[in-house]
Amino acid sequence: MKKLILLLVICITTSVVYSQKDREQKLNKETNLIEVTEYHDNGLVSQEGTFNLEGELHGEWVSYNDQGEKISRGSYLNGQRTGIWYFWLGDSVKEVEYSKNAIASIDGVKNKNRLVDNH
Repeated sequence: MKKLILLLVICITTSVVYSQKDREQKLNKETNLIEVTEYHDNGLVSQEGTFNLEGELHGEWVSYNDQGEKISRGSYLNGQRTGIWYFWLGDSVKEVEYSKNAIASIDGVKNKNRLVDNH
């Protein structure tokens, strides 16, 4: 059940990422990263993050639902999820650790079999 809920949260987050219409972006000359803010149809921020110059997700990304509540936060390294990501669902928060763009552990429990491979 825990795996199913987490998979649902990841799917929702992914659908939020790809369903945006309005976007602002600018090049930060100090970091050489493209800073991006995307908006929901209601004008609230949907997600914020950065891309490298190759167009890959790179750096911290934060996603929000259409009511402005944070639903996920994590980092990318050259297009791959890395490190600890946080997913909020109601009053609970799940920590998911990524290694090589795959889930390595959930809330500290090591995963020998990959739940999700995002290649």
